[in-house]
Amino acid sequence: MEKKVAPFLVLLAAILWGTTGTAQSFAPETAHPVVIGAVRLALGGLPLLLIVLLLGKLRIKNWPIKETVLASLCMACYQPFFFSAVTLTGVAIGTVIAIGSAPILSGLIEWLFFKKSPARVWWYSTILSIVGCCMLFINKEAVVVDPYGIAMALVAGLSFASYTHFSRKLVENQSSLSIVAVVFSLSAIFLSPLLFLYDLSWITEGNGMAVSLHLGIIATGLAYFLFARGMVNVPSSTAVTLALGEPLTAALLGVFVLGESLALTSWLGISFLLVGIGILILYSKESGVENRKQRFSSALSK
Repeated sequence: MEKKVAPFLVLLAAILWGTTGTAQSFAPETAHPVVIGAVRLALGGLPLLLIVLLLGKLRIKNWPIKETVLASLCMACYQPFFFSAVTLTGVAIGTVIAIGSAPILSGLIEWLFFKKSPARVWWYSTILSIVGCCMLFINKEAVVVDPYGIAMALVAGLSFASYTHFSRKLVENQSSLSIVAVVFSLSAIFLSPLLFLYDLSWITEGNGMAVSLHLGIIATGLAYFLFARGMVNVPSSTAVTLALGEPLTAALLGVFVLGESLALTSWLGISFLLVGIGILILYSKESGVENRKQRFSSALSK
């Protein structure tokens, strides 16, 4: 059962990530995007860490320290690079390059460092999803091609892809709750110096507090907990492709919550995204059934 629902857990995490843009639109005007990123990491990790410590669920013995530090650094890097890219290139190009490049970079990492070539169906679904992502945002705003912004978006995509791969080592021996608590608490510590550079008074306002709690607890703590649970039975490259549900959710919330309008091209992009993600989920199910058949046949032959 765990393997069957694993792709849906990753997709649900992406849906929760997709609420961040809508939530940020309700934040006070003085809220800087970089500070929002740092605050969401702190509220997403530190409360979970406290819960894990109180419950005595944190097992320090045999904890993979190297992978934990690297995963924390990757997540800490993702926040400022992504928000900086969006500032320089606009939401459309920044989002497409950062999130759209992550599946390709994840597949390359698996191929180069783990000698594991992604399945052909993964390439089909990933290409279809990325094309859909590009079509989704192509008419959102004027295109701004800033080489520094594009470079930052690629670094953000690489950071997320790398985080996914480092997390695989963690989910092998540790609970998903402990992983999210430790990794995001460390990420918040790494980003804490940025908090001294910007105004934080907006957090005490009603909207600021509500947005911060949603981004930290729901869109970060809960979302990455589900992502970590799904990662136990989902390949890294597949998980990153399923994460393309994030821009899909953001676009739909923009239409139905914020009253934005989408062109026909964007709706076609949504269709491509849905088909690409659907293919990947169906393939994951078939792969799970095939693996069980192979294990059953192997057991009979012994």
